[in-house]
Amino acid sequence: MKHSTRLGAAAVTLSAMTVLAAGGGGASSDSSAGSGSGKKTSTLQLAIASAVIGPKEEVATYSVAEKQGFLAEENLDVKTINTDGSVAAVQAVASGSADITPADASAILAAREKGVPVVAIGGLVQNWPWRVATLPDSEIKSAQDLKGKKIGVISLASGSAPYARAFAEDAGLDAEKDVDLLPVGVGSQALSALESGKVDALALYTQAYTTLELGGKQFNYLENGERFDGIRSLTYVVRQDTLKSKKDELTRFLRASYKGMLFSAANPEAAMRDGYSVFPAILSGKRADDRIKNDTRILEAWVKTAVPAEGQPESFKDWGAISDEAWTRTADYMKASGTITKDPDIKALWDSSLLKGANDFDAAAVLSKAKSATK
Repeated sequence: MKHSTRLGAAAVTLSAMTVLAAGGGGASSDSSAGSGSGKKTSTLQLAIASAVIGPKEEVATYSVAEKQGFLAEENLDVKTINTDGSVAAVQAVASGSADITPADASAILAAREKGVPVVAIGGLVQNWPWRVATLPDSEIKSAQDLKGKKIGVISLASGSAPYARAFAEDAGLDAEKDVDLLPVGVGSQALSALESGKVDALALYTQAYTTLELGGKQFNYLENGERFDGIRSLTYVVRQDTLKSKKDELTRFLRASYKGMLFSAANPEAAMRDGYSVFPAILSGKRADDRIKNDTRILEAWVKTAVPAEGQPESFKDWGAISDEAWTRTADYMKASGTITKDPDIKALWDSSLLKGANDFDAAAVLSKAKSATK
């Protein structure tokens, strides 16, 4: 298992990131001419955009790729660090503390607007994962009822903060004056804030609610407006100079990552057991057999946000693709939420040149491996 380091949001400020725009490299790695036996192993540093490891992207894309040998097939040694949300994860990439991270698109767009030389190279979450929820007996029945209320977000550096602001804006509210955002984390901490009245509603991602619901809790979900259709969330991002110097390594990483996604979609329970093996802290001292049922359901909830909304794993293809229309919708959303102030240069922001190579794998072989894996 690779050891993780945690970087807080204060590790590198956005202003410091702007200074970095002039140059500087990513985390060091051995170069490699390509995948295949006999090639030199390359090292990449992956920033996880969360302080807490759980049944989500780090399991589906990294743990599975590690345990099922997809990274080894690509001659990659990938090490991980934890960060306090997407903003901090992008900061880690910009500072050179990490080579790549799956960060929320809001953090990527905000960094680009500040002149930080980062570029998105592959999509991950393609179905909008965020929801606003209240307790079943709450007087809040619609988005308009949030006026004067407090909304709990994971942190002000996470994707839940711009989502909460945009949700209020979409309801005709002034996001700066009509609602207050309070950091409450996830899990029992967030639930306690809601049940105690510290906050009136929560703005969390789908699988965070699934975790609480598996513990017997119930929520009333407020309806997302049409503006949230087609908006992108977690997206792989690197520094521009890292893309130039490590194009081959990054292609191989994306390929291993998307293999992990396909495997997880086909056999989420086996994927979750891979997660326990790579990140035993997920178990919190409990036996895997005591946790596997619920954790698998949580992982499934996350996977559904990252694969096509329709179809079966056998039909999934074009991993990582993001259309210009999707980027435009995402940018419009970020402007409305106050995350950015102007239209981004999509051609500078988005580089899809690695995706052909990243999709160059035998999907049938991955599916066969997933179906034969021990549950």
